[in-house]
Amino acid sequence: MAEVCAAFIVLGIAAYAVLGSADFGAGFWDLTAGGAARGGRLRGMIQRSMAPVWEANHVWLIFVLVICWTAFPTAFGSIFTTLYIPLFLAAIGIIFRGTAFALRGQAATINEARVLGALFASASVLIPFCFGAVLGGIASGRVGLGNATGDPWSSWLNPTSALIGVIAVLTGAYLAAVYLAGDSVRAGLPDLAAAFRARALAAGGASGIVAIGGLAILRSDSRAIFDGLTSGAGLAMVLVSAAAGGLTLFLVWTERYGLARVSSALAVVAIVVGWALAQNPYLLPPHLTLDAAAAADATLQATIIIVAVGMLILGPSLWYLYRLVLRGQLDQTYEPLDQRFHT
Repeated sequence: MAEVCAAFIVLGIAAYAVLGSADFGAGFWDLTAGGAARGGRLRGMIQRSMAPVWEANHVWLIFVLVICWTAFPTAFGSIFTTLYIPLFLAAIGIIFRGTAFALRGQAATINEARVLGALFASASVLIPFCFGAVLGGIASGRVGLGNATGDPWSSWLNPTSALIGVIAVLTGAYLAAVYLAGDSVRAGLPDLAAAFRARALAAGGASGIVAIGGLAILRSDSRAIFDGLTSGAGLAMVLVSAAAGGLTLFLVWTERYGLARVSSALAVVAIVVGWALAQNPYLLPPHLTLDAAAAADATLQATIIIVAVGMLILGPSLWYLYRLVLRGQLDQTYEPLDQRFHT
């Protein structure tokens, strides 16, 4: 039963890595879009694409946290008392990012819109970096067993955490650009489709280069994870991710964005699964195995039953939401974000 609950956590992380990261990636492109006049059209498409789904995507973060603290309380306590700084920064970032996104469209002046936009965009980079740093701290064995046994700074300010944090930011940018290019085509805006296409190709290439170069960092700083990713099932998932990433670049180059959505998501899911397989059987390497971290059998059984029942509600609801989004039935009228401030 511990393996089933761990699979739920991997599922939640993978879903959040695909859906939540795309949201954060949209904020990255908002940050780099340029001034109000030059970036207004790009930001208008970002606002239009994110509006129907941005709140729903965070359900996977809550899902992961609930499963972790219920099924693996010792690991949950160890992680949150050691890595409380990046987790706190990410939580604050989520709050301010959501507030800024909701209020930016209602700003009364261009200066208000700029401040809110800057807050939204900067938080969109901070949050995935912090979450990536947390995963890096866990994977590299810097979270000890017990409350606050790891160093609160070096546990997430280290080479592996920095690498995974940067990859998280770049992956989100890559996913977002692929999705936004497809949304721009659906909106009948070929100039924006071309702009996001170029960004998707650049971000995809950068993600691949950083991931390949990062193997040297893992080899010197997190040898156990490096060995797991370069052999056996972990290596198989890395190869699947690389193949899916290459296919995505080809599909984006040939402007087949519908298929590119699927292959880009597969590339991210495969690397998440590969990380889990590389770390197996440890939940907190090298201190705590999955079986040792598990709660009592009755708790695990109740968790599995509740998740199964919840999925009967959540699964169809999210499927219907994304189906409506992809069919354009929830699309808003496109408007450059700075247009209503023109005199």
